[in-house]
Amino acid sequence: NRLHATDVTSSSFRLTWPKLLSQETGYYSLEYAPRAEPGRKRTRQVSGAHTSLVLSDLPPETTYEVALIPESNVHYFPPQTTRVTTLAEEISPVQVLISESGPHSFHVSWAPVLDSVARYQVLYGPLPGNSVKVLQVDGGHNSTVVEHLAPNSTYLVTVTAVYRSGKEKSLSAKACTQEGERGE
Repeated sequence: NRLHATDVTSSSFRLTWPKLLSQETGYYSLEYAPRAEPGRKRTRQVSGAHTSLVLSDLPPETTYEVALIPESNVHYFPPQTTRVTTLAEEISPVQVLISESGPHSFHVSWAPVLDSVARYQVLYGPLPGNSVKVLQVDGGHNSTVVEHLAPNSTYLVTVTAVYRSGKEKSLSAKACTQEGERGE
């Protein structure tokens, strides 16, 4: 039953507070500043009829100190404060590179590597066809080797970033294995 934030994203959040004032009895001053740079404080004035406000166009992964000051002409209300941290920017893998391809394996790497990714899933299967295999890769890594493949084949490779927030973003690339040596 006090000032709190909801709907937090990488660039915005919604502030909600209890109804203390009305249109007639005053207004709210809302002050917010990045915790690391209190000098960059911004102030918004909000009608006494409001009990929520969305702050947007904020930088990602930034902690804000927020204060709501009820400016009442009837009662004194103490300021309410809260601390909100915007989420990390979530961007999908922007490139998937296939390299070191041989008859039975190839190397898959991707970029960028982000702290907000819990793990990557590398799905691969021959084209045409619908048999797909999955490799799980830890979020701190940006490459893996896909092995036990058929020679002289085309594979579809999809790298999916699984974010800590639960969201997923994917990017695909095609890879070709080399022709096998004679006698294999």
